[in-house]
Amino acid sequence: MKTTLAKNVKATDRAWLLVDAKDQVVGRLAVKIANLLRGRHKVTYTPHVDTGDYVVVINADKVRFSGNKEDAKEYMFYTGWVGTAYRRNAAHMRASKPEFILRHAVKGMLPKNRLANDMLTKLRIFPGAEHGHAAQNPVAYKV
Repeated sequence: MKTTLAKNVKATDRAWLLVDAKDQVVGRLAVKIANLLRGRHKVTYTPHVDTGDYVVVINADKVRFSGNKEDAKEYMFYTGWVGTAYRRNAAHMRASKPEFILRHAVKGMLPKNRLANDMLTKLRIFPGAEHGHAAQNPVAYKV
């Protein structure tokens, strides 16, 4: 038996997938999106090659947290100056930047290397039901 490893993937080998995030738990949805971005759902998956697809996420403002994470979970930001670290809870981030919640969760589930930066550029998140990628004909993906 011979193991085949994927070479550089052409742009034509990538599909566009549409994921509806309405009423999905953030962490569980982020795992599925990260696997789609890495290409783990394909037979040609190779860890050191980006074989993943493009993922368009709609209704990102309607994701939910389990437990009381809506008020208890905090995101920390730091400007680099002394005493300028500040924290925002998930409810505040949902009101100001709802796509940040899902992007932050997916980024934490990707590998920590340069390849992850390329994978993250294939993720398109929209807070509402409309998206600007109708020309790519994304296929609805059931999560």
